[in-house]
This record gives sequence, structure tokens and C-alpha cells, in this order.
Amino acid sequence: MNPTLATSRYRIAGMDCAACAAKITNAVRRVPGVSDVSVSVTAGTMTVEHEDDPHLGVAVVRQVNGLGGYRAAPLSQATQADVDGTGTHSHGPDNANGQAQSHDHGTPAAEPWWQGAKIRLAAASGCAFALAWLAAKVVPAYEPWFYGAAVLVGLVPIARRAFAAARFGTPFTIESLMTIAAAGALVIGAAEEAAAVVFLFLIGELLEGVAAGRARASIQGLAALVPKTALVERDGTTTEVPAEQLTVGSVILVRPGDRIAADGEVAEGTGAVDEAPVTGESTPKRKGVGDAVFAGTVNADGVLRVRVTAAAADNTIARIVQLVEEAQEAKAPTERFIDRFSTYYTPAVVAVAALVAVVPPLVFGGAWGEWIYKGLAILLIGCPCALVISTPAAIAAALSAGARRGLLMKGGTVLEGLGAIKAVAFDKTGTLTEGRPKVTDIVAIGRSEDQVLSLAAALETGSSHPLALAILGRAKAAGVPVPPVSDASALGGKGILGRVGGKAVFLGSPAAAAERVTVPEEHRTRIAALNGEGKTVSVLLDGDALAGFVAMRDEPRADARAGIEALRASGVEPVMLTGDNRLTAEAIGRDLGLAVRAELLPQDKQRIVRELQAGGRKVAKVGDGINDAPALAAADIGIAMGGGTDVALETADAAVLHGRVTDVATMIALSKRTMGNIRQNIAVALGLKAVFLVTTVIGATGLWPAILADTGATVLVTMNALRLLAPIRSA
Repeated sequence: MNPTLATSRYRIAGMDCAACAAKITNAVRRVPGVSDVSVSVTAGTMTVEHEDDPHLGVAVVRQVNGLGGYRAAPLSQATQADVDGTGTHSHGPDNANGQAQSHDHGTPAAEPWWQGAKIRLAAASGCAFALAWLAAKVVPAYEPWFYGAAVLVGLVPIARRAFAAARFGTPFTIESLMTIAAAGALVIGAAEEAAAVVFLFLIGELLEGVAAGRARASIQGLAALVPKTALVERDGTTTEVPAEQLTVGSVILVRPGDRIAADGEVAEGTGAVDEAPVTGESTPKRKGVGDAVFAGTVNADGVLRVRVTAAAADNTIARIVQLVEEAQEAKAPTERFIDRFSTYYTPAVVAVAALVAVVPPLVFGGAWGEWIYKGLAILLIGCPCALVISTPAAIAAALSAGARRGLLMKGGTVLEGLGAIKAVAFDKTGTLTEGRPKVTDIVAIGRSEDQVLSLAAALETGSSHPLALAILGRAKAAGVPVPPVSDASALGGKGILGRVGGKAVFLGSPAAAAERVTVPEEHRTRIAALNGEGKTVSVLLDGDALAGFVAMRDEPRADARAGIEALRASGVEPVMLTGDNRLTAEAIGRDLGLAVRAELLPQDKQRIVRELQAGGRKVAKVGDGINDAPALAAADIGIAMGGGTDVALETADAAVLHGRVTDVATMIALSKRTMGNIRQNIAVALGLKAVFLVTTVIGATGLWPAILADTGATVLVTMNALRLLAPIRSA
């Protein structure tokens, strides 16, 4: 019988590059009971799939900490936001199964680089090197001993890490190559150079840590947007409580200038809310009763009372952080290829270095000291750190940059795949359109438009039907009075009848109105024209007289046309797939300049996606409903709109959290920009190594440039990847 598998996540401190991730992965895989390990350097997390053993969590933490330079602690979903900086930290394995419990100490939280162990070791090595240089000037006869001691100050901790990594399954690491090179330099009498190389190596490691910390801070900075406290109103009094303790249904007071502490809806008040920190929108949005607000956004003016709709662990920002961290652990095809390549590359470099050191003296009579020196330099040049980090650094930065704008992509595979998309199939309702009808036309007959709207709103008072809400919303926005109605009754499939001011009033379909009064030809023609534009028309009768009619339609999103044009400009062909009636769909399609396939069942949408793929195109499907789930799953990339159902969000590969059509084009552009960045990184990593390999063999460069070629390339590719963190330009 197969054992029951469980999944645990851990926060890992001290990781700077993909080589760190490889060492940790290999070590944890050797823990009995572990079946799979996935590590994200940028997120600083590790996910472990393992047997459901209550003692295994302690063994995993011990294995990671035993590598030297890393600290691990379990990370439960309940405390993930805490560790990311939105609350108290989590402690180590407090219970039998190693799950974290909430405490205010103990987690391997990121410390400032100037307070870390790496700068202390680099400073000690630098001081030892400086003292050795001074001592050598005073007592030249003991110069090798002075520099040898300086080498040991930095090399001993490096060698210990190399030995631990080798013991746990990773013999070819930068630490092992560095140890061999420095020790070899001492043996051949290049002690001063060995001391300098060790110091430069430690400086390079420090710079890598700073760069990695900057990338990690990007997504964790998003979590920090949520305030730590909130003002809760209970029984007429206001109490300040930790934001993480807010429960669904609580009412919080948000003053002008305050950040909103939770996802919720406005229960009382109106105000402009600046959503730029979460959505990237530059213009504050006016919010009123019933409107949704996000945690981390800022109330610019007015006093709002907000009813909490999601606990701290489930709010928009917490979901973004969790999804991005999980996505960073999922490797892209390019990254997997580079990882496989590096497993052969590093041993090959060691073999080449050994041949360079041995063959010329043995075969061609070269000087042993000279060629051993060159072999040691090649060891340092050959470290694969820069190459291995070139892809994950760019992908992690892009995922973080996208998340800050509400573009969620579930891993590097999705991010990479988006750049190859050639066709995008959109749902209509709630995707290209707002998802709720609005009043578009009011035609008054024998009275004013306001009077028509007033009577229609009176009949619709108390109804939750989407068309009713459209009329009531328009009346509220226009500020027209809504008189009381009596004896109101719904007539199934026809409309609603009531008395307003003692007079019978009817609002219903054109066909039902025609049964009660004669509708002149000119008005029938006007109604038919409105229907032809995809609008639903309700006719108003005041007594036995035709008073007017109201047309409504689910209107396109404000940016829908711009989003469609941006896709076409990037060589992507958009198409609308909808289950709505043909007239309505074609009317929206004409407005947006979009090809339309209407009156489709869920299986029809899936079939059309398959047809597009059969033509050799990579296809993305964008939707927000349950009926989109089959097509989302069939597409090469499924994209859920932010207001969508849980089914769509679970099925989709990516999500546009804030419902902007232009964000689909922006997501594709981000993918292409990221792949370009990766190609630049690989070129830098391999190009620098090739140049220094040649110059080392011909004797133009030695150990100092060799270590600079390695650490310098790593820092360069990391900093280049961090350019992707810059604000994303709207498509």
C-alpha cells in the first residue's frame, strides 16, 4: 500500500542563486520519506512533497541547516503572510508534524545585508588580507605565511560548506571549485593571489545576496502594503486591533489617508480610493455603498465604513503573494534545460581544467607551475552560477512585476508560453463587457426623460434583477426622484405592473406592451433599431398611454477596444466566443472591430479553440465563467478575468485580477520582454566565460580576473533581470 503523501512549505534564509537551490534540493531529497522538492530562490521558499510522517519536518529543517549558511523554518498557509512581513513571524517546528505556529520570533526572516553573516565574513577576510599585506612589507621573509593565514580566514568557512554540499549529494559547487583553486594557489606559491581571490569571491557572494534580496523584496513589498492594524467598530465604539485578526463581517473605519486593512465592501460613506499600489491605476476610483475595495489601497478622501469580506490570509494581496511564490517554484522549459546543461557543464569544466594543468607539462614539457595556475583559473571561470541564475532571476522578476499590476501567471512555463501566443479567444459577458447592463437610451413620449426614468425606477424599486438594477442605478446617478409604488406585481415573462400616484403604470417587453396599447410604427422601428444594436428595450405605459421606453445593454469595458488593437499590433489575432444571442454579440463585435462566434455551448467554445490550434497557432482563452472552464483547459494558455468564478481561476494558467482587457496584451508583451532578457543573460554569462577562458589559456589573465569573470557575470545577469521590475507600460 502506498503511503499517504503530504505537502509542506518552508521559508529558507541565505539563498542567493540557483546553485544554492540545487544544493538544498539535493540535500532534502536525501531525507527518507521525501518524494519531491521545489525551491524558489527569489521567493526564499521550498515546497516538499513527503510521506505523512509527524517527525519528517524536523529532519528537513536539520538537513537544510546542516549545509551551512542557510536557515529553514516551516511555513504554514496560516502564517505565510506573517513571514512575508504583514504580521508576526512564525516559530520553528512547534508541534509534532513540524507545522509552524504563530510567534513573534524564530523565523529565518530576511535581515539587512549590512547585518548579515556574509558581510562579516567578507570584512574579516578583507581585514586579514590588509594585515597580511602590511606584515609582508615589514617582514618580507614570512610573506607566504602571512597571506596563507589570510587565505584561511575566508577559505575555512567556504571549505566547510563545500564539504557539507558534497556529503549531501552536490560535489561540484562554486565552494568546492573555490576551495580547490585557493588551496592549489597556496601549493604553487601564489599565496598573495589566493588571499585576494578569496576576498573577491566573498565580496561577489555579498553582491549576489544584495541583488537577490532586492528581487525578493519586490513581492514581499507588496505584502507590506497592508497596514498592521485596523479600526473596528463594535457596539458604537472603535477599537484598534491587529489586521490579521479581522474576521469576515467585521466593520472597519477607514479615515482619509488611511490604507484599507482588508478586502471588503463599502457599508457606509463615499470616497475616492487610490488603487495604484495594487492595480497600477493612476486615477483614484470613487467608491460608494456596495462597492468592493482591496486591502492595501488608500482612502484618499471621505470617511468609509468597510465590511470585511475576506480574512487576512485570503485577501487580494495575500493571494497574489502566495500565487507568485508558488509560481516562482515552477520552472520554465528554458530554466529546466539550463539546469540539465549545468549538471554536465560543471564536471566538464573540472575535466578541462585538469587537462590544462596536466597535459602541457606532461606532453609538451610546459612548466608545471604555470599550467597548474592556468588550470586553477579555469576552475573559477567555469562556475555555472551566472548561467544557472540567468533564467530564474528574469522569470522571478517578471512574475513579481506582473503581480504588482494584478497579472498573475502560474509559473515560468506560463510566462514563457505567453510570448508564443498567436490567437486570443475572448468570452463576452464579464470579459470584454462589464458584466452588468447599463441604461444606454431613454426615449420619452409626451414628457421628459427624467419623468420616464422616475416612473420606471419606481416600479423596479426592491428588485435585484440586473435590468432593474441598471434602471435604479441610472436614476440614482441622475438624481431623479423615485416616487412610492403600490400594488406592484410581476407578470411572468412580461414585466411589472403597479400604481404610482394612484395611476396604473406598466414596464415590460415591447411584445407585452403591444398587447395593452397600440405602438405607432415609428416607435416600433426605433425599438427594432435598438434591438439590432444588441440592446434590451423595456416599454413604459402610463395608464393607457405610451410614455416612453428604456434601452439597456451590457457595455464593453472602457479599455476593450484599446486592448483588442494592442493585441493586433503585436501580431495576435483576437476573436469573441460567446453563448449570448447573435444580435447582441455582433453589435458588441462591431463596436470593438472583432470577429464573433455566438450562441455557443461550452463544448462549442472548446471545439473552436481546438480548431484554432489545428491551424498551427498557440491559443490563449480569456474568460470568467463556469462555461469557460472547458475552453480554458483546452487552450495553450487559459487566462481568467479577475472577477471570475473560482472554477475559472482554478482552471486557468493566468489571471487578470483587475479586469482590464489591455492587460492581456500587457501580459504577452511582458513575456516577450522577459525572454529577450533571458537571451541577454545567457549571452553575458557564456560570453564572459569564453573570453576569459581564451585569455587565461594564452596567459593574458589569471586568478583575479577569473573570479571577477564568475562573480561579475552573476551580478551582471542578476541586475539585468531586475530591470524587469520596472513599472510595466500599459499596452
